[in-house]
Amino acid sequence: MKAGIQKMAVEPVLEAKDVVKELGQGAAKVVALKGVSLSLIPGELTLLMGPSGSGKTTLLSILGCILSSTSGSVEIRGVPITGLSPEDLAEVRRKNLGFIFQSYNLFPTLSALENVRIALDVRGETGYPAAARAEEVLREVGLANRMRNYPGNLSGGEQQRVAVARAIATSPAIVLADEPTAALDSENGHAVMALLSRIAKEQNRSVLAVTHDPRTLSYADRVIKIEDGLIVGEDRRPPGIDGPHITDLTKRRKAHA
Repeated sequence: MKAGIQKMAVEPVLEAKDVVKELGQGAAKVVALKGVSLSLIPGELTLLMGPSGSGKTTLLSILGCILSSTSGSVEIRGVPITGLSPEDLAEVRRKNLGFIFQSYNLFPTLSALENVRIALDVRGETGYPAAARAEEVLREVGLANRMRNYPGNLSGGEQQRVAVARAIATSPAIVLADEPTAALDSENGHAVMALLSRIAKEQNRSVLAVTHDPRTLSYADRVIKIEDGLIVGEDRRPPGIDGPHITDLTKRRKAHA
């Protein structure tokens, strides 16, 4: 970089500030999130990690416009979503978000191609352009020869690839994944994480994955740690470095502490 020329900061595609979420009422009330702030930028694969009951799934649901926060604010592409009606939240989801689930959530009576086309149908995209787009994303995830297969005739790893293709078919700015490797063996788990990392970087999307899986750490640009409804730590891979892994960097810091 030449002297006097500064690299422009990347604007967050999603920004959450002081998010609180209360569940239940009266004596049964639980504060699932206690003032969480985070931002997501394009081109990064971020992991959200924490024990069961830490609030990570609740946070993912709020960022995904499925739940509303009790207080605090969330902006997606500069637009506040706090206080929007369910109909408006659904519109934000359709325009900006893609979802990947642990259990794939594929329709068993539809082929891989048809499962991907559903996401486009919801956006009002039909006919030949939708079919061509569905074929394109299935080729991108390595399923060019499996498009006509039904989920029951696909392996777990292949089903998750269909789910990834469905999530990116509408070109969302943000992809949210809930335990994307939990139901997969080691080989397929690594393959899916490598795919998500490639999608983040090559397609300049922000990918956020909730996970317990330590196999995912080596693919992350950033790891956010949550416990008891609070962000308690963050590790980030230095820019321009493909390795060492985040786990290795953490170990080195501890060794020299």
